[in-house]
Amino acid sequence: MKLLQHFKELTVSPKNAKELKGLILQLAIQGKLTATWRTENLDIEPASELLKKIKKERIQLIKERKIKKEKPLSPITKDDIPCLLPESWVWKRLGEIVTLKSGTTFNKSLEETSGDYMYVKVGAMNLPGNENIITTSNLFVNSNDKIDKSLIPIRSIIFPKRGGAIATNKKRIVKEPILVDLNTMAIISPETFSFMYLKYWFDSIDLWSLNNGTSVPQINNKDIAPLLFSVPPLEEQKVIVKVVETLFKEVEQLEQLTVERISLKEDFVASALNQLTTNNANQEWTFLQAHFKSFFNETTNIKKLRETVLQLAVQGKLTADWRVNNPDTEDASVLLRRIQEEKAQLIKDKKIKKEKALPKITKEEIPYELPEGWSWCRLQDLEYLLGDGIHGTPEYTINGEYHFINGNNLSDGIIEIKPNTKAVSKEEFLKHKRILNDRTVLVSINGTIGNTAFYNNEKVMLGKSACYFNLLSEIDKEYIRQLIKSKYFLDYAFSSATQMTIKNVSLRTMRSFLVPLPSINEQKTIVQKVNALMGLCDALEQEVQQSQQYSEQLMQSCLREVFEGERKTVEV
Repeated sequence: MKLLQHFKELTVSPKNAKELKGLILQLAIQGKLTATWRTENLDIEPASELLKKIKKERIQLIKERKIKKEKPLSPITKDDIPCLLPESWVWKRLGEIVTLKSGTTFNKSLEETSGDYMYVKVGAMNLPGNENIITTSNLFVNSNDKIDKSLIPIRSIIFPKRGGAIATNKKRIVKEPILVDLNTMAIISPETFSFMYLKYWFDSIDLWSLNNGTSVPQINNKDIAPLLFSVPPLEEQKVIVKVVETLFKEVEQLEQLTVERISLKEDFVASALNQLTTNNANQEWTFLQAHFKSFFNETTNIKKLRETVLQLAVQGKLTADWRVNNPDTEDASVLLRRIQEEKAQLIKDKKIKKEKALPKITKEEIPYELPEGWSWCRLQDLEYLLGDGIHGTPEYTINGEYHFINGNNLSDGIIEIKPNTKAVSKEEFLKHKRILNDRTVLVSINGTIGNTAFYNNEKVMLGKSACYFNLLSEIDKEYIRQLIKSKYFLDYAFSSATQMTIKNVSLRTMRSFLVPLPSINEQKTIVQKVNALMGLCDALEQEVQQSQQYSEQLMQSCLREVFEGERKTVEV
């Protein structure tokens, strides 16, 4: 069977482990896990004989008034049957096999901190220790005739029948007699039946698919009782339970190995990448480059690689070899002097206003050592205009010519106009116009911090969470954008941000940001190297996605093998 051939391959990711367990259950309740066992045990009593015993048991329970006599369920037709069952199996309506019981309610005086029985509300299914078997509750009740008649016995499965809890698909085993609230329903297994087979069968059911509520989700007996239930011989039920338990353990072991493998790899990668950003670890970089596909085949590791590339870039570690091969490159201090002269001339020509001077950079502020030929400066030294959008709500216009954008419209270098982005008129735009041009860098500084974009003549009006600054010449704007995307900037921004819930980076904080500045030629080289490495990250991510798609396709193929069979007449 294809499932077993690709068993380990299907559990490459923890997500597939969950899906595989669901598939195992489907195979189990269709008799496909015990086909070989049946060929070796031809003299086993068929399910039809077991059904006679269950019918006899139910008649006796009705006679003793332990259960009520229910209305007959509709007969099963050929059109009802979803798939072929083994010859010794039988299709039955679930309500013909089990007893269905709804919860009840009690006065508050009966809810105590201790008592004869636990009173379980739906919320108690989330208490620690109650993942599979109900063992704890915050409420208890004492025995009396009414309560004793309402008890949910052992060999029962309880589950939510009302409200949003249905979607959580909780199903819990009753370990000792309990009472449950009105939002809960129970399935009680007959004595002459394998309770764990019933449990596994019911685990294969999606409770939400049974919801018949409108405003409030609801499941009732009439939704549960008609379900088609595949009944194997009793001996085969026991074998199925053992096989499922064995396969589940194997899946869990493979899942754990996968989790451990990913964790170990992530720890190693994180350690190696950390060394790269704290030391001149050329050996580690060379090693990682040679093993990119081996180490960076998880989404989280590729994300860490992207972060490290940017961090290496702004520390000058990506261009160490370039500097060796270009010893005559102009020092960044010379570049800074030219920029200062340019800015002074613009102020003299009254093209820009003189900004308030910021404090000189101190040794205590410097976060790390720069390569020779680099210089520290503040962002204010590199721009001639820095501001943000309007602090308020503009007057929106349907089909307006300009879009009102904020920080969430800035996306990896571009301004993204979303379906819900509102528009304003040209008149409204002109009232709040900001000076933007092809040297403008946009950064989100409120809420989501660090989104970036360039201005490219879009018809937009800025909100307060979109900071903008216009760079002077001889500064590569893509280098500055990469710097702002780096962990170095993000750590600075978050540590300096005001507010508790919604972080806000002030314009003064932006102006004061320390920029590690190389020469213009090295800026351009850094941009090229970062783009090349980000392209590699894109390719690695695409391989991961393709691997996940293959795994999902393989799973779907297995599912089709299980469920796409010809229908034919079976014993009812």
